[in-house]
Amino acid sequence: MLDHATRLTAALCLAAASAGGACADLAPPQGVVMLGASATTEVTKDLLTVTLGTTREGADAGAVQSQLKQALDAALVEAKKAARPGQLDVQTGNFQVSPRYTNKGTTNGWQGSAELVIEGRDMPAIGQLTGRINTLTISRVAYNLSRDLRERVEGEVSAQAIARFRAKAIEAAKNFGYTGYAVREVSVNTNESSPVRPMAMQAKSMSAPGDEALPVEPGKGVVVVSVNGSVQMTR
Repeated sequence: MLDHATRLTAALCLAAASAGGACADLAPPQGVVMLGASATTEVTKDLLTVTLGTTREGADAGAVQSQLKQALDAALVEAKKAARPGQLDVQTGNFQVSPRYTNKGTTNGWQGSAELVIEGRDMPAIGQLTGRINTLTISRVAYNLSRDLRERVEGEVSAQAIARFRAKAIEAAKNFGYTGYAVREVSVNTNESSPVRPMAMQAKSMSAPGDEALPVEPGKGVVVVSVNGSVQMTR
């Protein structure tokens, strides 16, 4: 009994013959090998994002909104004094006011929240700024690679991964008795990962602001580039 692959090949051959083609064109390729290679580098993160926020509750929605706006406006005044494009950027984040419900589903006042996002490469300046803002508290701290640094690092690591892929292709062709190769198809994928920060450090970073600057410790990021594909070995 013919297996599925054989039946499929026969059907394709029949279709090719009826169209005036040759069945040999559909024969499985010879001398094709699948390969994979990767390269990794560790780089210090250069972009700090700090999200500050506050919440308010009350019986009147307008009053809650006004209180949130006052707290956010005061923080913006302080933040804009230190703003420098690319080094310390400031933008407002989430701002919402919604009903507060009881266990029975009835409205029992209003609650709201407001956020301010500070981001940039000047980490000491951002840390000092968060210490001067007293109307909002720190809710999230994140370290990342800036776009410029990520693109540069990815370019360097991609070149390493591609060079390793080519070296593997040459070695494979030599071992199989071929003299060279031609790339059939290839994919290049990039991944970035970070070590998990200890909870104690995170709690310290998210403490309530005051006159003390936020401690900054960016840590490392790992950039991995993988190259996978197939090559046609040649005589």
